[in-house]
Amino acid sequence: MKQLIGTGVALVTPFQQDGTVDYAALENLVNYSIDGGVEYLVILGTTAEAATLTKDEKKQVIETIKKANANRVPMVLGIGGNNTAEVINEYKETDLSDYIAVLTVSPYYNKPNQEGIYQHYKAIAESTDANIILYNVPGRTGSNISADTTIRLANEFKNIVAIKEASPDFLQSTDIIRKNTREDFNIISGDDEFAVPMTLAGGSGVISVIGQGVPTVFTDMIRKAINKEVVAAYEGHYKVVEITRAIFEEGNPCGIKAVLDKKGVCKPFTRLPLVPASANLTTKINQLLSNI
Repeated sequence: MKQLIGTGVALVTPFQQDGTVDYAALENLVNYSIDGGVEYLVILGTTAEAATLTKDEKKQVIETIKKANANRVPMVLGIGGNNTAEVINEYKETDLSDYIAVLTVSPYYNKPNQEGIYQHYKAIAESTDANIILYNVPGRTGSNISADTTIRLANEFKNIVAIKEASPDFLQSTDIIRKNTREDFNIISGDDEFAVPMTLAGGSGVISVIGQGVPTVFTDMIRKAINKEVVAAYEGHYKVVEITRAIFEEGNPCGIKAVLDKKGVCKPFTRLPLVPASANLTTKINQLLSNI
């Protein structure tokens, strides 16, 4: 899956102050990201506040992104949940022909053990021909996909093509890289702050949040890491590390929307239960952006 090498961005969903989706701003965001050099777009992930979107809004978001993209870069669609049967049904009911892969988060809240996680993904993989990206984000799901479970799934199902790895344990990511026997399996950083070291260690790049805010700097940094230009890659890392940390201080996507507001791409509004970044954080973000 060479199309998954580099920087993918988990697009936000822009809103108007009245809470309606700002589709014009979403077009701006797609163009801004692509013009900034991102390799692919991730649609309806957690960063998109997908949990607060209606089915009709999701359809319109997809159509807006698809039209704005105009086949310029590949697209990945987020479909996941903690009801295996429902996830499988959504795969079957969705036209996936426009996407190179589907990003599927590990079941949240239920907190299955490793065998439960394996069986969840096994059932999905056997129900579809679509390419699947595992998504491990213990901070949100309450459970971890172990390195051994990831490797087991990768080696047993050819349509499981990658993992977005957002475990806080960096050594877990390197264990997957070290032990994995599939050359065509992509290990993608799901944590912007680990993107450079993980890519240098043998990963495929990142599915990023901050990447859509400062795409030119961020994508150049990741390309240097892919090319094993260590010093140059870390120069980029040190340039963006403070803004990367800042955008998550009050939750995601509150911080990145403050960045995009400053850049003139979209407004900072979110949907409850999330609220926009505070005045203090917004000031901090604006100051950090001025230094990049």
